[in-house]
Amino acid sequence: MHISEGVLSGEVLISCWAGTCAGLALGLKKTDTKKIVRVAFLSSVFFLASLVNIRIGASSTHLSFLAPMGLILGPVVFPAVFTALLLQGVLFHFGGVLVLGANTFTMAFSALMTYIIFGRAIRESKKIFQAMTFAFIAGAFAVILSASLVGALLGLTDKNFLTAVKILLAAHVPLALIEGAVTSFLISWLKKNSPEFLC
Repeated sequence: MHISEGVLSGEVLISCWAGTCAGLALGLKKTDTKKIVRVAFLSSVFFLASLVNIRIGASSTHLSFLAPMGLILGPVVFPAVFTALLLQGVLFHFGGVLVLGANTFTMAFSALMTYIIFGRAIRESKKIFQAMTFAFIAGAFAVILSASLVGALLGLTDKNFLTAVKILLAAHVPLALIEGAVTSFLISWLKKNSPEFLC
């Protein structure tokens, strides 16, 4: 759900860059040598997953793995998302450089909120079904929140985008369910085999 160059107003772009810079500063401060490999790996997964577009009617969307990124990286998710989106913008012209702050903020903030809201509950769940349920909700939540943020930015720029925003949100409901299922099974595997990976 990349926002293209030239769509958002200057005020919205500046506000998003401020939020992204704050997120990057926090993420880089909390990055240590043990997390660098995780950041690189998950940034690569995010980069590759978002290159595969899924057609939904007149719209298209893609997998993002925002919830797993948030649950594994925590605040360090901002540098991971920023790096992947920067490479996509430079190499494939997805989004763009000026709108990079907005695209990073909508996705990384959603991943971070997923970690803040669901991270502890998933880590402390004793029963695997309970953890999987929380993870499913977290995966769906990350997608819906990210799409809602994109819609909010478009609406703040121009009220004429509101019709497109409704289509955008509707198109992301099936993806939210898919991401929820993927996140649920991934968290289940991590809880059983490598629980230390959960932030």
